[in-house]
Amino acid sequence: MFLAQGEPGSRAWGQPQAAPGCSSPGCTEPAPPASPAGPCSGWGDVCPTRGPSLRLLERCKPSVAFLPGFFTCVGAQSGPARGEDGGKAAGSVPVAIATFATVVTSLLNRLQDAEGSRAETYRELESVLWGDESHLQSSEVDRVIAVALEDLRAAQGGTASVRTAASDVLVALARSHLCDVVSALQGHLKALEETSEEFVLITLRNLATRYALQCVPFAATTLSALRGVLSEVGSGRMLCAVCGGRSPCNLCPGEPGLGLKQARRPVQGLHQSETLVRSCFPSCAAVLEQWCSGISMYFREGEKGAFPRLGPAQLCAHVYPLFCYVSRKRQCCEEEEVKQAVLRAMGAMMGVLLHVEEHREHAWEHLLWLLHQYREVWDPSGVTVSLGYFLGAVADIQTRVPRARHLAIATAVHQQLCDEMEPPSPEHRAELCRCMVLQARICPEETIEFLYYKLRNGNKADRVAAVAVLQALVRSDAPDTREKLPLFAKLVQSVCHDPAAQVRRAVLHFIGELLRSSALGCSAWDVVGHLFSEFSRASGRLAMGNLSMVKAREERAVQSLCAHVLGTLDVSAGAVAKLLWPKLLWYVVPAKYTGMLVPLCRCLRSLAERRDRAEQEQEEAAPEALESEEPAALPAPQALLARLLVVAAVAPHAGGGRGAAALQLLQALPGTIHGAVGAKWAADIPLLLQHLAGTTASSLDVAEWESLLLKFLQTSLELIASEAWTVGLSQELSRQLGSSPRLSWEKRFLYKALGTALAACGCLHHVQEQTLEHLKAANFLELWQAQGMVSVVSRCAESHFQLALSLVKEFTGTLKRKKSKARRTRATRAALLVMYGRMALRAPREQLLARVERDVVANVLQLYREGCQDAQLKLSLVQSITEISLAIQAAGAGPRFELCCKRELLQTLLEVIQEEPQESPVHPRALVAMQQLSKLKPRLSREENRHLLAQCCQGIVCLRRPEQMDRRGQTAVAASCPPGVQAPSLRALGQLMGALLWAELAPIRFEDMVQVLRRWLTSAHACERERALQVCVQVLGSYEERCEHRRGRACEWFGSLAGLLGPLTCDTSAASRWWAVTCLGHLLRTGAENTDVAPWTNEIGRLRERLSAITSESLLATSTNIAKVTGPWSAET
Repeated sequence: MFLAQGEPGSRAWGQPQAAPGCSSPGCTEPAPPASPAGPCSGWGDVCPTRGPSLRLLERCKPSVAFLPGFFTCVGAQSGPARGEDGGKAAGSVPVAIATFATVVTSLLNRLQDAEGSRAETYRELESVLWGDESHLQSSEVDRVIAVALEDLRAAQGGTASVRTAASDVLVALARSHLCDVVSALQGHLKALEETSEEFVLITLRNLATRYALQCVPFAATTLSALRGVLSEVGSGRMLCAVCGGRSPCNLCPGEPGLGLKQARRPVQGLHQSETLVRSCFPSCAAVLEQWCSGISMYFREGEKGAFPRLGPAQLCAHVYPLFCYVSRKRQCCEEEEVKQAVLRAMGAMMGVLLHVEEHREHAWEHLLWLLHQYREVWDPSGVTVSLGYFLGAVADIQTRVPRARHLAIATAVHQQLCDEMEPPSPEHRAELCRCMVLQARICPEETIEFLYYKLRNGNKADRVAAVAVLQALVRSDAPDTREKLPLFAKLVQSVCHDPAAQVRRAVLHFIGELLRSSALGCSAWDVVGHLFSEFSRASGRLAMGNLSMVKAREERAVQSLCAHVLGTLDVSAGAVAKLLWPKLLWYVVPAKYTGMLVPLCRCLRSLAERRDRAEQEQEEAAPEALESEEPAALPAPQALLARLLVVAAVAPHAGGGRGAAALQLLQALPGTIHGAVGAKWAADIPLLLQHLAGTTASSLDVAEWESLLLKFLQTSLELIASEAWTVGLSQELSRQLGSSPRLSWEKRFLYKALGTALAACGCLHHVQEQTLEHLKAANFLELWQAQGMVSVVSRCAESHFQLALSLVKEFTGTLKRKKSKARRTRATRAALLVMYGRMALRAPREQLLARVERDVVANVLQLYREGCQDAQLKLSLVQSITEISLAIQAAGAGPRFELCCKRELLQTLLEVIQEEPQESPVHPRALVAMQQLSKLKPRLSREENRHLLAQCCQGIVCLRRPEQMDRRGQTAVAASCPPGVQAPSLRALGQLMGALLWAELAPIRFEDMVQVLRRWLTSAHACERERALQVCVQVLGSYEERCEHRRGRACEWFGSLAGLLGPLTCDTSAASRWWAVTCLGHLLRTGAENTDVAPWTNEIGRLRERLSAITSESLLATSTNIAKVTGPWSAET
């Protein structure tokens, strides 16, 4: 038994009695065998030597590093000197000499003086006791225990938070003074009539939880004390407190410090002790459960303890009376709280009793009752915990379980796992799986048979639960289950094609566990392949687009789980690394696994780095070992390079950063791709990653990023310098091009990469054959195919310009044998026209100037004239002429180079302008092409330029014939634009006139333009006047910008142009009036000698706003004022 406080032989404030032969007065156990180190040396921390010692003094160093900020209050505050009975030192405590004992004493003083928050002070004291310097002298230990017990048992005035903090301090103190703490608590185990006494039980529970093995020597006396408590009180409340129930750690809101009797009013018709069970305290673990759990642990690991071995019979002798008592009382339990407490305690005690033969059958008799509780209690988790205690003990004693009992246990647990109405919580599910794992240890054949039956004949919930149990078996990694991993994999493989999403997710979880555990189970089933096939399966169902919202959400969950399983793999194990390295590489290339590329690249990067380290170590140890190893079958390096470049180029920020993951994998695979690129990639790829990291999905310049990647590819091919390797890359790009989805950015980049590869290929026969094959197979009606073929041929022309010209010409010859009006033929001609211009832009300089007129321009004009000259063909023509002109300018044509067909090209463009309707999209582009042609030699004469401008104005400014306009449904009003908004074609015409003007800056050439525009400025049609004014504004503005240095010079055309523009300020069209005043403003700034004309231009701007008046008198007055402003400046000219 135990000694209660106040009885003979007990110590004040719960000092424990000394065990015989032990120097520590707090030891309650029989003395261990004598040893040279002293009577207590074999007990370790259970019964530490009391009093100061050299070792203790060495550990109490001046600095206490685990209390940051505490020494401020200790060193800064000073208190009155106290006597020895007060236990306090006089004066302040300097920080430099503060010791562990000093800190504890200071905190105890604060508690006794009621300074500050008691709960907070207890927390600080607990932190100190958990520190490294945690050994105290006997008087200090007694003082801590006394102060904590006083608050722990406070009947009034104490709050739950203070009691909880005091209990935690005792638990922390027990780390090095367990004997003292347990003995003190045992001294207070008496009839618990007050709520405050329940904290003694809570502290005992916490001690058993934290110091399970160390508490075993105290188990006999503690269990005897608990039996005495139950027999004396005998209430449901005390049964709940001892077995487990609700803890006073957290009271209900608004009821701080209430005792159990004060928490709620008694319910009428019930006994007072029964009403107390309806407490508001949260659930906590049982004292009895924890101590019995510690005894079970001791049975398994008792040899590791530092105290003499105690037999099962000795400990079970104290458990059995409690078991019988609780077993009798459980029939009277009606409250759910008490039921849960009894269940957990019964299970823990049954687990202990199974270790003794004479009590074993008694424990088995209660098994069916325990399983029946699944139907009786609201929360079945307590039943599962108790069953876990029981099965753990059965597995420890290695006894055979009858088949009927095994089936009953397995069925009950499996039904809980399959409950779809009230699914178990994650914690409960884990405990249920643990019970099944214990079942597999006890009866392996029967458990496998049971799971196989559920997988084959059960419903969806049965299959999910069975797979979850198999996953738990794999996770357990027990020696007896490790060899059965292939069998587990085959069992799960039987349901891998189950259509239910829940089963598919369960299989994926199992695969993840299998891959993390061992490669042995993976050899029986291609789990990696199933992982990717399941992802593809989900992607295919989502692509169909006929799923409901719930089904689509399930399929996306499957996809996410596939990526998660792959992303959480640990590839550090050698067997798993050998299994994954060749397999995972094969899943990089197929486009259907793009969503898995981020975790896939991460795994492969780790595997590649591990492989490189292993090869270096083997090479240093035994170089001949590497030669004997057979290389693993890997995908073609060209396929890996092509796929990773495509992934890096297309939406690199999508999918969690696929672009960066692909580039990082490339950086880890230089040896796998080609040995010549290692050093260059080590320098270039970090720069690409840095560029990508500095952008987002919205700020990334796609054209610039693709250009960087294509440049990277070109540099890599130059380093490889292998004709066969480059041919293989172009073939792989063609294969991926054929399998990529239509209208995708992936296909567009593949076209560009293919052109880059063909440009780097030295085998001209292969280049010719593959390029011609793609030209013949392309459907130029599809815009993306037309643009792609333009990219292929033009990039090929960078290195094979002559071959590209001959290929395009050969392919053009096939069009003559087809109907010229066929829609596909027209689209093909338009693409070929663009192709010639793009080839000119990328062609080498010397080759371009030598062949541009004969093999480029001539073929362009021939293609255009032989085709049906619709709008698409005309747009392609003007784009091709523009790019050819830009290419000649970029090639730096010397003074002797002249484009002899320049006049022919200009005439063709004039015909295009005349043939197209007004405001056609062809007009501005044709004028841009003329502008670029005007920069090339030979230069046109003054008369030719004037004629060219007149023809352009005829096609752009002039209205169509009335009958044509009526037939098109257009009017003159519809052709006009709002004031201040220029039509694109008129803006392009003004830019062309400016380009012709800059050849020579003599003012007399401007007179030609004035003469050309005069006809349209004085036209009888308001729309023609307005359009001419827009062109005039563009020309005058350009002239003003370029002729800043000529300001103030007399110009012959100034007065005449001002005379033309003046009457237009009174035009019937508001837009014409607006444009006319704008032209006058430009004239004013250009022709004035005084450059400070800001006041006059501001006046012109204010007068322009008045031109929107609708009365003729207001318009005339405003026009007169404008004439007064511009008159003095025009008179000078």
